Amino acid sequence: MPNPGTTIKMVAAGVICCIGGPALVMWVSPTEEELFKKYNPELQKRSLENRRQKQEDFDKFVTNLKEYSKSDKPIWAVVKEVEEKNRRDAAAKMREEQLALTAEAERRRQEIRSSAGT
Repeated sequence: MPNPGTTIKMVAAGVICCIGGPALVMWVSPTEEELFKKYNPELQKRSLENRRQKQEDFDKFVTNLKEYSKSDKPIWAVVKEVEEKNRRDAAAKMREEQLALTAEAERRRQEIRSSAGT
């Protein structure tokens, strides 16, 4: 049978490790403000400029994640479907733009031919 003194020491060591370790990490880790103050002024300025854009991107990401989670399918499958749809839409848009440019070029050729023929 274990010695009660040894058991108490083991429990005390476990409590110190489980509570003291995370407490030490929290005490030693710098806050976001402390890290920001250590940036050089150029990085601080750039960080402040990009903060709004990063927040908007994060909000958009969370909104999309909420939309994806409404489906019965796994999120990664829904994301893959949405990316594929976006890729197809972008390709269709590029084809339309290419057709419009081709039509504009043809119209200009016809205009030049008609003006040169007269």
